[in-house]
Amino acid sequence: MDPRVKPTIDEMNVFRFAPSPNGYLHLGHALSALLDFEMARAAGGRFLLRIEDIDQTRCRPQYETAIYEDLAWLGITWEQPVRRQSDHLDAYRAAIAKLQSMDLVYPSFESRAEIARLVAERQTQGAWPHDPDGAPLYPGTSKNLTTDERARRIAAGEPYALRLDMAAAIARISSPPPQGGREKDSAGAIQITWIETGSGPNGETGSIPAAPQAWGDVVLARREIPTSYHLSVVVDDAVQGVTDVVRGQDLFWSTSVHRLLQTLLGLPAPRYYHHRLLFGADGRKLSKSTRSTALRELRAQGLTPADIRRMAGIS
Repeated sequence: MDPRVKPTIDEMNVFRFAPSPNGYLHLGHALSALLDFEMARAAGGRFLLRIEDIDQTRCRPQYETAIYEDLAWLGITWEQPVRRQSDHLDAYRAAIAKLQSMDLVYPSFESRAEIARLVAERQTQGAWPHDPDGAPLYPGTSKNLTTDERARRIAAGEPYALRLDMAAAIARISSPPPQGGREKDSAGAIQITWIETGSGPNGETGSIPAAPQAWGDVVLARREIPTSYHLSVVVDDAVQGVTDVVRGQDLFWSTSVHRLLQTLLGLPAPRYYHHRLLFGADGRKLSKSTRSTALRELRAQGLTPADIRRMAGIS
Protein backbone atom coordinates (compact mmCIF):
# COMPACT_ATOMS: atom_id res chain seq x y z
CA MET A 1 0.00 0.00 0.00
CA ASP A 2 1.22 3.53 -0.80
CA PRO A 3 2.24 5.00 2.60
CA ARG A 4 0.68 8.32 1.53
CA VAL A 5 -2.73 6.67 1.32
CA LYS A 6 -4.55 6.47 4.64
CA PRO A 7 -5.92 2.93 5.20
CA THR A 8 -9.66 2.51 5.43
CA ILE A 9 -11.19 1.22 8.68
CA ASP A 10 -11.50 -2.25 7.10
CA GLU A 11 -7.76 -2.30 6.36
CA MET A 12 -6.62 -1.32 9.87
CA ASN A 13 -5.19 -3.70 12.42
CA VAL A 14 -7.61 -4.14 15.31
CA PHE A 15 -6.42 -4.63 18.89
CA ARG A 16 -8.54 -5.15 22.00
CA PHE A 17 -8.21 -5.14 25.77
CA ALA A 18 -10.78 -7.39 27.44
CA PRO A 19 -10.86 -7.28 31.27
CA SER A 20 -13.47 -8.88 33.51
CA PRO A 21 -15.23 -6.61 36.05
CA ASN A 22 -14.81 -9.03 38.94
CA GLY A 23 -12.25 -6.95 40.82
CA TYR A 24 -10.05 -3.89 40.47
CA LEU A 25 -7.34 -3.71 37.81
CA HIS A 26 -3.76 -4.20 39.05
CA LEU A 27 -0.24 -3.61 37.73
CA GLY A 28 -0.41 -6.68 35.50
CA HIS A 29 -3.51 -5.31 33.78
CA ALA A 30 -1.74 -1.97 33.34
CA LEU A 31 1.17 -3.72 31.61
CA SER A 32 -1.16 -5.57 29.25
CA ALA A 33 -3.39 -2.59 28.50
CA LEU A 34 -0.50 -0.20 27.87
CA LEU A 35 1.36 -2.65 25.63
CA ASP A 36 -1.87 -3.32 23.73
CA PHE A 37 -2.75 0.35 23.32
CA GLU A 38 0.73 1.38 22.22
CA MET A 39 1.02 -1.48 19.75
CA ALA A 40 -2.28 -0.35 18.22
CA ARG A 41 -1.02 3.23 17.91
CA ALA A 42 2.30 2.10 16.44
CA ALA A 43 0.44 0.07 13.81
CA GLY A 44 -1.93 2.93 13.02
CA GLY A 45 -4.70 0.59 14.08
CA ARG A 46 -7.88 0.60 16.12
CA PHE A 47 -8.07 -0.09 19.86
CA LEU A 48 -11.20 -1.64 21.34
CA LEU A 49 -12.30 -2.23 24.91
CA ARG A 50 -14.43 -5.29 25.69
CA ILE A 51 -16.01 -6.11 29.03
CA GLU A 52 -15.97 -9.86 29.68
CA ASP A 53 -18.81 -10.13 32.17
CA ILE A 54 -20.36 -13.52 31.47
CA ASP A 55 -20.01 -14.58 35.12
CA GLN A 56 -22.76 -12.46 36.64
CA THR A 57 -22.22 -13.98 40.10
CA ARG A 58 -18.80 -12.30 40.39
CA CYS A 59 -19.00 -9.27 38.10
CA ARG A 60 -20.08 -5.95 39.62
CA PRO A 61 -21.04 -2.56 38.08
CA GLN A 62 -18.59 -0.74 40.35
CA TYR A 63 -15.71 -2.80 39.00
CA GLU A 64 -16.72 -1.98 35.41
CA THR A 65 -16.83 1.73 36.27
CA ALA A 66 -13.39 1.40 37.87
CA ILE A 67 -12.01 -0.17 34.67
CA TYR A 68 -12.99 2.92 32.68
CA GLU A 69 -11.54 5.23 35.33
CA ASP A 70 -8.24 3.36 35.65
CA LEU A 71 -7.65 3.10 31.90
CA ALA A 72 -8.48 6.78 31.35
CA TRP A 73 -6.07 7.70 34.17
CA LEU A 74 -3.33 5.76 32.36
CA GLY A 75 -4.00 7.82 29.22
CA ILE A 76 -5.65 5.01 27.29
CA THR A 77 -8.52 5.81 24.93
CA TRP A 78 -10.81 3.39 23.12
CA GLU A 79 -13.56 3.29 20.53
CA GLN A 80 -17.22 3.42 21.46
CA PRO A 81 -19.41 1.56 22.01
CA VAL A 82 -17.79 -0.90 24.39
CA ARG A 83 -18.83 -4.49 23.73
CA ARG A 84 -20.23 -6.11 26.86
CA GLN A 85 -20.44 -9.90 26.66
CA SER A 86 -23.62 -10.12 28.73
CA ASP A 87 -25.41 -8.23 25.94
CA HIS A 88 -24.54 -10.90 23.35
CA LEU A 89 -25.45 -14.24 24.89
CA ASP A 90 -27.46 -15.22 21.81
CA ALA A 91 -24.27 -15.08 19.72
CA TYR A 92 -22.66 -17.65 22.00
CA ARG A 93 -25.78 -19.83 21.98
CA ALA A 94 -25.60 -19.81 18.18
CA ALA A 95 -21.97 -20.96 18.28
CA ILE A 96 -22.87 -23.77 20.68
CA ALA A 97 -25.75 -24.79 18.40
CA LYS A 98 -23.37 -24.98 15.44
CA LEU A 99 -21.01 -27.25 17.35
CA GLN A 100 -23.95 -29.35 18.54
CA SER A 101 -25.04 -29.79 14.93
CA MET A 102 -21.65 -31.41 14.32
CA ASP A 103 -22.16 -33.77 17.31
CA LEU A 104 -19.17 -32.23 19.06
CA VAL A 105 -20.84 -31.17 22.32
CA TYR A 106 -22.28 -33.24 25.16
CA PRO A 107 -23.62 -32.47 28.67
CA SER A 108 -21.73 -33.68 31.73
CA PHE A 109 -23.55 -33.92 35.06
CA GLU A 110 -20.80 -34.56 37.61
CA SER A 111 -20.28 -31.99 40.35
CA ARG A 112 -16.79 -30.69 41.13
CA ALA A 113 -16.70 -32.99 44.15
CA GLU A 114 -17.65 -35.97 42.02
CA ILE A 115 -14.98 -35.12 39.47
CA ALA A 116 -12.39 -34.85 42.26
CA ARG A 117 -13.47 -38.28 43.54
CA LEU A 118 -13.22 -39.81 40.07
CA VAL A 119 -9.75 -38.34 39.58
CA ALA A 120 -8.65 -39.76 42.93
CA GLU A 121 -9.91 -43.18 41.88
CA ARG A 122 -8.07 -43.00 38.56
CA GLN A 123 -4.86 -41.96 40.31
CA THR A 124 -4.80 -45.18 42.31
CA GLN A 125 -4.06 -46.86 38.98
CA GLY A 126 -1.40 -44.38 37.88
CA ALA A 127 -0.81 -40.70 37.22
CA TRP A 128 -3.85 -38.90 35.81
CA PRO A 129 -3.18 -36.27 33.12
CA HIS A 130 -3.52 -32.57 33.91
CA ASP A 131 -4.09 -29.62 31.56
CA PRO A 132 -1.51 -26.83 31.04
CA ASP A 133 -3.04 -24.89 33.95
CA GLY A 134 -2.52 -27.85 36.25
CA ALA A 135 -6.15 -28.96 36.54
CA PRO A 136 -6.94 -32.66 36.08
CA LEU A 137 -8.56 -33.60 32.77
CA TYR A 138 -12.25 -34.45 32.88
CA PRO A 139 -12.51 -38.11 33.94
CA GLY A 140 -16.28 -38.61 33.75
CA THR A 141 -18.34 -40.88 31.59
CA SER A 142 -21.20 -38.56 30.65
CA LYS A 143 -20.10 -38.76 27.03
CA ASN A 144 -21.38 -42.33 27.00
CA LEU A 145 -24.93 -41.47 28.10
CA THR A 146 -27.70 -42.02 25.58
CA THR A 147 -29.49 -39.08 24.01
CA ASP A 148 -32.67 -39.96 25.91
CA GLU A 149 -30.84 -40.12 29.23
CA ARG A 150 -29.19 -36.74 28.62
CA ALA A 151 -32.55 -35.18 27.73
CA ARG A 152 -34.23 -36.72 30.79
CA ARG A 153 -31.62 -35.37 33.20
CA ILE A 154 -31.64 -31.91 31.66
CA ALA A 155 -35.47 -31.81 31.78
CA ALA A 156 -35.30 -32.84 35.44
CA GLY A 157 -33.29 -29.70 36.17
CA GLU A 158 -29.97 -31.33 36.96
CA PRO A 159 -26.95 -28.99 36.81
CA TYR A 160 -24.74 -29.68 33.81
CA ALA A 161 -21.84 -28.38 31.77
CA LEU A 162 -21.62 -28.56 28.00
CA ARG A 163 -18.26 -30.01 27.03
CA LEU A 164 -16.41 -30.21 23.73
CA ASP A 165 -15.76 -33.78 22.65
CA MET A 166 -12.07 -33.14 22.04
CA ALA A 167 -11.32 -36.40 20.23
CA ALA A 168 -14.25 -35.93 17.86
CA ALA A 169 -13.36 -32.27 17.28
CA ILE A 170 -9.78 -33.07 16.36
CA ALA A 171 -10.93 -35.90 14.11
CA ARG A 172 -13.30 -33.54 12.32
CA ILE A 173 -10.71 -30.91 11.48
CA SER A 174 -8.25 -33.59 10.39
CA SER A 175 -10.44 -34.72 7.52
CA PRO A 176 -10.77 -31.61 5.27
CA PRO A 177 -7.87 -30.31 3.16
CA PRO A 178 -5.57 -27.76 4.83
CA GLN A 179 -6.43 -24.08 4.69
CA GLY A 180 -5.23 -20.88 6.39
CA GLY A 181 -3.63 -21.60 9.75
CA ARG A 182 -3.44 -25.36 9.18
CA GLU A 183 -0.40 -27.30 8.07
CA LYS A 184 0.45 -30.95 7.50
CA ASP A 185 2.99 -32.61 9.72
CA SER A 186 5.56 -35.17 8.54
CA ALA A 187 2.98 -37.96 8.81
CA GLY A 188 0.49 -36.06 6.65
CA ALA A 189 -1.88 -35.20 9.51
CA ILE A 190 -3.36 -31.72 9.64
CA GLN A 191 -1.82 -29.49 12.29
CA ILE A 192 -3.49 -26.29 13.55
CA THR A 193 -1.03 -23.47 14.16
CA TRP A 194 -1.02 -19.85 15.22
CA ILE A 195 1.30 -16.94 14.55
CA GLU A 196 3.01 -15.81 17.74
CA THR A 197 4.60 -12.35 17.53
CA GLY A 198 5.41 -12.26 21.23
CA SER A 199 6.68 -15.30 23.08
CA GLY A 200 5.46 -18.22 25.14
CA PRO A 201 6.63 -19.20 28.64
CA ASN A 202 9.68 -20.94 27.18
CA GLY A 203 10.41 -18.42 24.46
CA GLU A 204 8.18 -19.99 21.81
CA THR A 205 7.59 -17.66 18.87
CA GLY A 206 6.72 -17.73 15.17
CA SER A 207 4.46 -20.53 13.92
CA ILE A 208 3.25 -22.45 16.98
CA PRO A 209 1.66 -25.91 16.68
CA ALA A 210 -1.58 -26.00 18.66
CA ALA A 211 -2.09 -28.84 21.13
CA PRO A 212 -5.79 -28.68 22.08
CA GLN A 213 -5.79 -32.33 23.17
CA ALA A 214 -3.78 -31.27 26.23
CA TRP A 215 -6.96 -29.67 27.62
CA GLY A 216 -9.25 -32.67 27.34
CA ASP A 217 -13.01 -32.16 27.03
CA VAL A 218 -13.13 -28.47 27.95
CA VAL A 219 -16.29 -26.78 29.24
CA LEU A 220 -17.95 -24.55 26.63
CA ALA A 221 -21.06 -23.53 28.61
CA ARG A 222 -23.08 -24.35 31.72
CA ARG A 223 -26.76 -24.55 32.48
CA GLU A 224 -26.70 -21.12 34.15
CA ILE A 225 -24.15 -19.49 31.80
CA PRO A 226 -24.60 -20.21 28.05
CA THR A 227 -20.92 -19.73 27.27
CA SER A 228 -17.39 -19.88 28.65
CA TYR A 229 -14.21 -17.86 28.33
CA HIS A 230 -12.91 -20.09 25.54
CA LEU A 231 -16.07 -19.86 23.44
CA SER A 232 -16.95 -16.23 23.97
CA VAL A 233 -13.46 -14.94 23.29
CA VAL A 234 -13.24 -16.51 19.82
CA VAL A 235 -16.77 -15.38 18.91
CA ASP A 236 -16.12 -11.82 20.09
CA ASP A 237 -12.75 -11.53 18.36
CA ALA A 238 -14.37 -12.60 15.08
CA VAL A 239 -17.39 -10.30 15.45
CA GLN A 240 -15.16 -7.33 16.28
CA GLY A 241 -12.69 -8.07 13.50
CA VAL A 242 -9.76 -8.36 15.90
CA THR A 243 -6.51 -8.96 14.03
CA ASP A 244 -4.06 -8.84 16.95
CA VAL A 245 -4.59 -10.34 20.41
CA VAL A 246 -2.24 -9.05 23.12
CA ARG A 247 -2.37 -10.87 26.47
CA GLY A 248 -0.28 -12.50 29.19
CA GLN A 249 1.75 -15.68 28.84
CA ASP A 250 -0.59 -17.44 31.27
CA LEU A 251 -3.01 -17.70 28.33
CA PHE A 252 -0.42 -18.91 25.82
CA TRP A 253 -1.54 -22.55 25.70
CA SER A 254 -5.23 -21.59 25.86
CA THR A 255 -4.63 -20.41 22.30
CA SER A 256 -4.64 -24.08 21.30
CA VAL A 257 -8.30 -24.36 22.29
CA HIS A 258 -9.11 -21.03 20.65
CA ARG A 259 -7.54 -22.05 17.36
CA LEU A 260 -9.49 -25.32 17.43
CA LEU A 261 -12.78 -23.50 18.01
CA GLN A 262 -11.98 -20.93 15.32
CA THR A 263 -11.33 -23.74 12.85
CA LEU A 264 -14.52 -25.64 13.75
CA LEU A 265 -16.67 -22.49 13.58
CA GLY A 266 -15.07 -21.13 10.41
CA LEU A 267 -13.76 -18.00 12.15
CA PRO A 268 -10.63 -16.04 11.21
CA ALA A 269 -7.41 -16.48 13.19
CA PRO A 270 -5.82 -13.30 14.58
CA ARG A 271 -2.14 -12.94 15.34
CA TYR A 272 -1.18 -13.44 18.98
CA TYR A 273 1.28 -11.54 21.13
CA HIS A 274 1.79 -13.05 24.59
CA HIS A 275 3.78 -10.92 27.01
CA ARG A 276 5.65 -11.48 30.25
CA LEU A 277 3.77 -11.60 33.55
CA LEU A 278 4.31 -9.58 36.70
CA PHE A 279 4.81 -11.38 40.01
CA GLY A 280 4.45 -10.34 43.62
CA ALA A 281 7.03 -10.60 46.38
CA ASP A 282 5.76 -14.12 47.09
CA GLY A 283 6.62 -15.20 43.55
CA ARG A 284 2.98 -15.58 42.55
CA LYS A 285 1.33 -13.97 39.55
CA LEU A 286 -0.46 -10.75 40.50
CA SER A 287 -4.19 -11.17 41.05
CA LYS A 288 -7.17 -8.96 41.78
CA SER A 289 -7.14 -10.15 45.39
CA THR A 290 -3.79 -8.39 45.92
CA ARG A 291 -4.96 -4.97 47.02
CA SER A 292 -1.46 -3.51 47.25
CA THR A 293 -1.02 -3.61 43.46
CA ALA A 294 -4.52 -2.38 42.54
CA LEU A 295 -4.28 0.69 40.33
CA ARG A 296 -6.83 2.67 42.34
CA GLU A 297 -4.87 1.90 45.55
CA LEU A 298 -1.61 3.04 43.96
CA ARG A 299 -3.31 6.16 42.64
CA ALA A 300 -4.65 6.94 46.12
CA GLN A 301 -1.07 6.71 47.40
CA GLY A 302 -0.11 9.54 45.03
CA LEU A 303 1.55 7.52 42.29
CA THR A 304 1.35 8.83 38.72
CA PRO A 305 0.83 7.04 35.40
CA ALA A 306 4.58 7.47 34.82
CA ASP A 307 5.21 5.62 38.09
CA ILE A 308 2.92 2.80 36.94
CA ARG A 309 4.83 2.49 33.66
CA ARG A 310 8.10 2.29 35.57
CA MET A 311 6.76 -0.31 38.01
CA ALA A 312 5.43 -2.39 35.10
CA GLY A 313 8.78 -2.20 33.34
CA ILE A 314 7.57 -0.14 30.39
CA SER A 315 10.07 2.40 29.09
